[in-house]
Amino acid sequence: MKNDYQQILEELYHLIKVKPDEGLVTPYIPELAEIDPSKFGVHLAATSGEQTGIGDHREKFSIQSIGKVLSLTLAFQQRGESLWDRVGVEPSGNPFNSLWQLEYEKGKPRNPLINSGAIVICDILCTLYDDPLKELLAFIRSMSGNENISCNNQVAASEKKLGFRNAALINLMKSCNNIDNDIDEVMDLYYHMCSIEMTCDELANTFLLYANHGRRQSTGDAVITSSMAKRINAIMQTCGFYDEAGEYTFKVGLPGKSGIGGGIVALHPGNYAVAVWSPKLNKKGNSVKGMQLLEILTTKTGLSIF
Repeated sequence: MKNDYQQILEELYHLIKVKPDEGLVTPYIPELAEIDPSKFGVHLAATSGEQTGIGDHREKFSIQSIGKVLSLTLAFQQRGESLWDRVGVEPSGNPFNSLWQLEYEKGKPRNPLINSGAIVICDILCTLYDDPLKELLAFIRSMSGNENISCNNQVAASEKKLGFRNAALINLMKSCNNIDNDIDEVMDLYYHMCSIEMTCDELANTFLLYANHGRRQSTGDAVITSSMAKRINAIMQTCGFYDEAGEYTFKVGLPGKSGIGGGIVALHPGNYAVAVWSPKLNKKGNSVKGMQLLEILTTKTGLSIF
């Protein structure tokens, strides 16, 4: 059955938009706390070439932890299987900034999508490149086909100013010999990676790579192997929603990643990537309306990986 994505998205957008406004905008990053909580947009990019969006789908927002997938992709592309010597692939089942779990596991993060794991990925990029932020942005721009993607330096500075727990995580890993570079250099990259700004349109089209077996939709050339794409999709499915990954998988059934900026991007391999933005978060740190929309989307289209 061929789905009319435009009709489905418009129906879901108007259905979800009028629901009671539950959740809170993230309170602990001052720059993000100022975002208009009523913002709501969604964009779907299909492997067939179809593009459809509605609402604030062309307004930039801070992608936050969604950027962890992009930095992971670059590090995996460059380092291959040796990457997993430094970071695991298991769901954490605990808060994304858990210290006790990291200490119990002797400084090896449970997966690359929690804070400690993403910090290790940034350390690897600092080893690989003299200017890792420049290389990461060039990689994302190439993936997305958009040269205008950049960081919000004010958001990065805001996060750094209050990043005490992240500082604890990296110091613990440094003491366990799982950080090779200068701590300030690694954390600077980490905070700038989290502060990258993209639109729903840009995110959906960037994540088409993972729906397209590691190939750019626009050119067909491989950025990563199909095996790498499969593994990154698996990590998104099991680890992409903090300690709500099981609930998300149960309700939505698509590989995806959320961020505390209110964004969620998800994909159905071979079919589409979809990004939704609504800043109000549930207690687990995931967009309330974003989760609602994706759950109904997979029901309406009949497309989930299960």
